[in-house]
Amino acid sequence: MLKIGIIGCGFIGGQICRAVDKGEVEAELYGLCDSSVVKALDLAASLNTCKPQYMEIEKLVRNVDLVVECASQAAVRFIVPEALKAGCDVMVLSVGALADKALREELFRLAKEHNCKLYFPSGAVVGIDGLNSASSAGISSVTLTTRKPPSGLKGAPFIVEHGIELEKIDTEIVVFEGPASEAVKAFPANVNVAATISLAGIGFERTKVKVIADPSLSRNVHEIAVEGDFGRFSARVENFPSPENPKTSYLAALSAISALKKMVNPFQIGT
Repeated sequence: MLKIGIIGCGFIGGQICRAVDKGEVEAELYGLCDSSVVKALDLAASLNTCKPQYMEIEKLVRNVDLVVECASQAAVRFIVPEALKAGCDVMVLSVGALADKALREELFRLAKEHNCKLYFPSGAVVGIDGLNSASSAGISSVTLTTRKPPSGLKGAPFIVEHGIELEKIDTEIVVFEGPASEAVKAFPANVNVAATISLAGIGFERTKVKVIADPSLSRNVHEIAVEGDFGRFSARVENFPSPENPKTSYLAALSAISALKKMVNPFQIGT
């Protein structure tokens, strides 16, 4: 049975743990790690059948088959190389970290050297299957438009650096427009989906991102538009924000759970 370690015990990490605890994912939840020991212990205590241990990263990666990273972009730089060097497969949720070309190349090299797999769930968007298929031919353009309630952008580096007063926004406004390489740094907790789309499609520099603050919204909206040799398609999803963190869409957690199910199931559906 697949032995899993979770690093990051926030909303997504908690949802994954509960899915394993309920038997929705046939795997062993072996260990938890978080910058807050209390948070990790509280999550472990809330589970009914699984009894994961709290472990430091160095011990965790030596004892599991798969590390699930749901901590932060900053944490990816340390966590993922350590796991790969220990021979662990890794599921990366903070995909925006891979906008850094040097880090991306290092992780791909380590995965190959140590015969490991890197998994990137679809996250809070739909259409990744189509994008993967389209990339087998030629893609001319990929555009992601993200609309969020202003509160969902609170604390983003771009918002802070430009002194944007979110509470004063009373009508839809474009707060950012540029390549995915810049978007994932400007909004690290908001547009990890831009990184996933970039990896699946035409890269971080050619993927265009627009971020809109819309006070009329109660949901996080992501729209993808793709054109290429295959033709064109668009996909739109309206996500409920997680009750614990408005920057995170509930679908992001469900995507990680679905990816885990796909890994352990004997059959595969979709691209």
